[in-house]
Amino acid sequence: MVNGLPGNMSSEVLNVVLQRELPVVPYSLTAENQKEFSYHSKVSNQPITLLRPSQRASEIEKILQDYPRLIAVDYTHPDAVNSNALFYQKYGIPFVMGTTGGDREQLIQSTVQSNVYAVIAPNMGKQIVALQTMLNKMAQSFPGVFQNYRLQVTESHQQTKADTSGTAKEMIQSFVKMGAHFEYDKDLRMIRNPVEQQQELSIPPEYINGHAFHTYRLTSPDKSVQIAFQHNVLGRNIYAQGTVDAVVFLWNKIQQKASQKLYNMMDVLTEQISNN
Repeated sequence: MVNGLPGNMSSEVLNVVLQRELPVVPYSLTAENQKEFSYHSKVSNQPITLLRPSQRASEIEKILQDYPRLIAVDYTHPDAVNSNALFYQKYGIPFVMGTTGGDREQLIQSTVQSNVYAVIAPNMGKQIVALQTMLNKMAQSFPGVFQNYRLQVTESHQQTKADTSGTAKEMIQSFVKMGAHFEYDKDLRMIRNPVEQQQELSIPPEYINGHAFHTYRLTSPDKSVQIAFQHNVLGRNIYAQGTVDAVVFLWNKIQQKASQKLYNMMDVLTEQISNN
């Protein structure tokens, strides 16, 4: 059940689900102010009924009767993260939370308490997750290696992205654990203006509405040393592919009746590599 349609990210995930010939629940949670009542994918003519928050409670029991083994994928809005998670938890629906923002501590806590299977991650792109994992391990192995270095972060996303990148937040945490100095109000630059994105970052016009360009720059106190990490993504396919991998991973964990219920994309990536 891909929630967030007709949004760009949820639409991309639905396309990948259909391309992989996985079963689709023909319903999607959407915003209350959504004008459309159904959605049609470019890959399939099967209509998807859009359910507003005021409708979902009355419809979900019938949906669960018809699709008792459904897994929800959430690409909605940062403001809806926690309320949607509580909805999934209330009805015992396993979910993959790709939406960033919200109260992440509350999200994790409520999911653990609910005992519902879930994958929660700010970034579903496996290659980016591999970089995050590397930085996490660096922070554990070399705490203080960037002591007194200044970290400056530039992140550019489509204009409709309402919040600071969850990936950037996690990367920043790793660098701070390695001793870097960082202040959100001074050292983070969020670019959402299409003109700036084209002029400064040379983002092709066709990807202005779907990209993720991140640069993390570390500078020594005397400015004699500068180290940069960068990951630039055009389009959304990398995230959609990773999301569907997470759904398959979660399905397997449910079938195995795994004792662990809460996972992240590092778990998904680790298991895929060990199985290859």
